[in-house]
Amino acid sequence: MEEVSLNTDPVVDDDADEFEIEGDGGMAECVSQSGVIQGENPLPPVVGMEFDSYEDVYYFYNCYAKEQGFGVRVSNTWYRKSKERYRGKLSCSSAGFKKKSEANRPRPETRTGCPAMIKFRLMDNKRWRIIEVELDHNHLISPVSGKFYKSHKQLVIGTKRALQIDSAEEVQNLRLFRTVVVDVEGNGIAEVSDGELQTSHNQTNQLRLKDGDAQAIHNHFSHLQLIDPNFFYVLDLNEKGCLRNLFWTNSRSRVAYGYFNDVVAIDTTCLMDKYEVPLVTFVGVNHHGQSVLLGCGLLAGDTIESYTWLFRAWLTCMLGRPPQVIITDQCKTLQTAIADVFPRASHCLCLPRIMQKVQEKLGELYEYESIRMALHNAVYYSLRPEEFEATWEDMIHHYGIRDHIWLQMLYEDRRRWVPVYLKEIFLAGMIPIGPNEVVESFFSGYLDRHTSLKEFLDKYDQTLQANHQLEVLADMESRNSGFMLKSRCYFELQLAKLYTNNILRKFEREVEGMYSCFSTRQINGEGQVVTYMVGEQSEVDGNRREAKDFEVLYNATEMEVLCACGLFNFKGYLCRHALSILHQNGIEEIPPQYILSRWRKDINRSYVLNHDHSGIDVNNPVHRYDHLYKCIMQVVEEGRKSEDRYKETVQALDQILSKLNLVEGRL
Repeated sequence: MEEVSLNTDPVVDDDADEFEIEGDGGMAECVSQSGVIQGENPLPPVVGMEFDSYEDVYYFYNCYAKEQGFGVRVSNTWYRKSKERYRGKLSCSSAGFKKKSEANRPRPETRTGCPAMIKFRLMDNKRWRIIEVELDHNHLISPVSGKFYKSHKQLVIGTKRALQIDSAEEVQNLRLFRTVVVDVEGNGIAEVSDGELQTSHNQTNQLRLKDGDAQAIHNHFSHLQLIDPNFFYVLDLNEKGCLRNLFWTNSRSRVAYGYFNDVVAIDTTCLMDKYEVPLVTFVGVNHHGQSVLLGCGLLAGDTIESYTWLFRAWLTCMLGRPPQVIITDQCKTLQTAIADVFPRASHCLCLPRIMQKVQEKLGELYEYESIRMALHNAVYYSLRPEEFEATWEDMIHHYGIRDHIWLQMLYEDRRRWVPVYLKEIFLAGMIPIGPNEVVESFFSGYLDRHTSLKEFLDKYDQTLQANHQLEVLADMESRNSGFMLKSRCYFELQLAKLYTNNILRKFEREVEGMYSCFSTRQINGEGQVVTYMVGEQSEVDGNRREAKDFEVLYNATEMEVLCACGLFNFKGYLCRHALSILHQNGIEEIPPQYILSRWRKDINRSYVLNHDHSGIDVNNPVHRYDHLYKCIMQVVEEGRKSEDRYKETVQALDQILSKLNLVEGRL
């Protein structure tokens, strides 16, 4: 349908009685020319986000642009004949190209036709929803250059972030305003107050809360926000305004993900096993091989919609950076949601949890113990895919269990959980591959099937503090105390200078095992890659040993070594068979590509969110609070590293407090 338009070309749209304005004129009436962008907004735009007003969308995208380092301009605004805006498009300031000028000295072209933009429209609920997003630019962007863009000198009048706060109490209470809600159907985001937390008994559309649970959540999150300005949480409300799903994480977890974002395990045990607390956790592994919490969620049910909502909320919090590998329990619902939200990640299934279900799923079968051993041997002792498949076929044929549904599902998913298929995927030790290895939940010892939500929230801080303390102690041990080497092997001496003690202890077992390898022989020497067979007496079934041959490929030119056991990708350090071949070829140091920064002890990892403070408004107590908190947390991180630093920090803080008291006395 043809519309009235202020452009030279007519604009066609589905809505009647509407017209479009192109350019920045659409914002002229609602932008203060003297304002300056305040605050910070680390969230990237995603389709489905919702806002109260057109101006809020502009403010949000402009804050995001300032963080990323590009300017914003209004490309198009669509109006109805009633002059009501109903649609808009915001673009990078480098979008499009300037019209050719006939002037004698035309200005140089500064635009690049950049495609980065968002489109948004007014919905039936009178909220503005983002309907299309393009994040990629065709030019370099830098946060340092952000302050030079014209759009960053504009502050939208009426945005709630610009509220004037006069008291310290209001500064603390303002933290609660930053709550957002992601709508599961439209993936939208809306602001809500804590008073909207309600309860009901819908099993999949309503979080099951007991009396006092909503208040406990509110109190707990209020406390966390007061001690951590970068604490982040998201609520999902159903159509009746009742709480359906919930996600939260703190600043330490968000920073930790920046260091350890290669492999993430999503633990749904509490939800799937019907615990009192329907908890889902995101867990990584740090430089000591210790578990690190990356986020928590409470879900109304194990549905595709709830998982999708949770994963999108977590991904948004982590600035849209997906992990390379995701580990979960075996569940078709989970697989569907992960394929939707993390399409490029390798999705693996937790091997120990699958093997823990063997008795439950197969225990009633005739000759169960023999079947269990056959399955055990196929999974743990196959070195090649064809070897596993042949052993599996022998098992189901011999015991007549070809039609067993659970075994059929396991075989269909074999590439996600059987070790022989995972050798090309880096797992950082997060999937134990030994027959007696187990996986513990992050909150193991603090949370069981009957723990109430109130009890869990009370123990939450205690769990995180204990986890944090273990990391601090491991840091101190690795940096300040020498590692007692059991051998004088140069590989071990090399890594003792670089790796944390916990990782060294694990690597030490491979160094010791190197001397149990025998009959190393070359079987192929054509071209640059040489193939060796390394014999080893391997433990089988926990009580006997048998000789096994491991194929190792070695490229002297590229200094590459690859063993059929796949330990490097499973654990993050070279195996005994690869070390034997390096040693045999006179290599005295592990090649640099096998030295991983994620295990190093000499990297300074600060768990304080790093934001640019150039836009701080010293007249705004909210900004003063945030800025000072982040600065003092950096002092804390440095001061905790040694006893001398601690004493120096305490003395300096005492001096600062004395000076502040003097300032207070002069006022």
